[in-house]
Amino acid sequence: MLELRRTTVTAADGPWCETELGRAWSDPALHPPPAPGDEVVVNVQARELGLGSGGYDVVVANLTRGLEHTPLGEAHVMKLNYTPLQHAVQPADGSIAAARAAGTPVAVFPLHGHLPALAWGLQQAAPGTRLGYVQTAGGALPGRLSNAVAELRERGWLDHHVTAGPAYGGEHEAITTAGAICSAIEAGCDAVVCGPGPGILGSGTELGHGGMVALDSAHAALALGLPTLLVARLSGADPRERHRGISHHTRTVLELLLAPVTVALPRGEQPADDRHDWRTADGSLDGFPWPLRTMGREDPRFFAAAAAAGRTLAAMITRL
Repeated sequence: MLELRRTTVTAADGPWCETELGRAWSDPALHPPPAPGDEVVVNVQARELGLGSGGYDVVVANLTRGLEHTPLGEAHVMKLNYTPLQHAVQPADGSIAAARAAGTPVAVFPLHGHLPALAWGLQQAAPGTRLGYVQTAGGALPGRLSNAVAELRERGWLDHHVTAGPAYGGEHEAITTAGAICSAIEAGCDAVVCGPGPGILGSGTELGHGGMVALDSAHAALALGLPTLLVARLSGADPRERHRGISHHTRTVLELLLAPVTVALPRGEQPADDRHDWRTADGSLDGFPWPLRTMGREDPRFFAAAAAAGRTLAAMITRL
C-alpha cells in the first residue's frame, strides 16, 4: 500500500522543499515548482524505509497549484506507464540503419556509481570524446536527480542523456533501450554507455536485482551490431562474499549472454571464464576528482574497474 500524507510546504528551493513532515522533492516533469503555503500530498515510504538513495518524501500531488490543464504540445508517448503518474513525453528513438553505419561502441555498466569513473577514464584516454548516456531500468530515481550526470555535463564529459523504457527524467526520452542507443549515436556521440540511474533495486537473489538489466542492454547493443563492452562489478571492501572480486551480478550476466562480449578489467585482475573477450587496461585513479566511496564505504577496486573500462572503450572507438 502507498504511504501518503497530506502536508504543507514551509520553504522551497526549485524542486526541493521543506514540509511540515520533512524534506521532499517535487518532480518538475509532473508538478509546478512548490511554493511556501502549498498543500501537497507526499509519499513518505522511502523515508520511512530509510533508503540510502531517494530516502526523502516525494510529492504525489500539489493540491494548491497542480490541478490546472497544461498544453501537451507534441508529446504523445506515456512514461511511468501503468501508474497513476503516467505522463506524456516526446520520444527520441533513433534508427537501426544509422547506428549500424556508425559502428559506435557501447559500454554497459551495472551500477550508477560506475558512470563517473567510466566517463573520466574515457576522457583520460581520449580527451574530447563525445559520450552519450542511456539510463536504463534497474535504478530507483529519475534522471534529473543524478548528481553524477549533472557534474559530468558541467565538466563537458557527457554530451547526451536519454532515459529509456521505464526510466524517465533525462534530457531526452526513449521508449526502448535500443532506440535510446540509436538516439545518442544520431546525436553525434562517439561512444555510448548504458546503465541504471541513481539507486539500485535488489532482493538479494541471483536474478532479482537491477544489475540484471545489463543483460538486456548488452543484447540490445549486440542486436544492433555494435561493439559491446561490459563493465565488471568488482569489490575489495564489500562485506558480502558474493560481491568480492568479480561480483555475482557480473558473473550471472556473463553466463546468460547469448553471445560473447568484451569485458574490461584493471591490470592484475583475473578473468572469470574463457568465453568472453577479456581485456585488461590501466585502472589507476590518480587525479580522479570524486571520493572513492560506494554504498558508504571506501572501495577503490570498484572504481578502478570502471576507469579501466573507460580506457578500453576509448580503444574501441575507431573514428577518433
